[in-house]
Amino acid sequence: MTIAVTTPVEVKARLAGGETIFLLDVREDDEVAEWTYPTYVHIPLGELEARIGELPKDRQILCACRSGGRSMKAAALLDEAGYDVVNLDGGALAWMQDAE
Repeated sequence: MTIAVTTPVEVKARLAGGETIFLLDVREDDEVAEWTYPTYVHIPLGELEARIGELPKDRQILCACRSGGRSMKAAALLDEAGYDVVNLDGGALAWMQDAE
């Protein structure tokens, strides 16, 4: 199993081009309260398996977290369940570092 990865620069370019992205933020509530992605659905990693039915099967899901580790676990879980997934390399830390 190989999970595709993307960078914040690539995602920001897609958003700037008008693309609608299903970004799944798997961080904890307190992390999301501190900073949020510009467009996202929040399901903490610990709740993902129980809430997997809330996710769309008909579009790609971009998994994101603080640094990329938890989101890779989420992406692997979703990939195994048949979802089209990609992981955000570097997570929120890389996103904020690449701030416009």
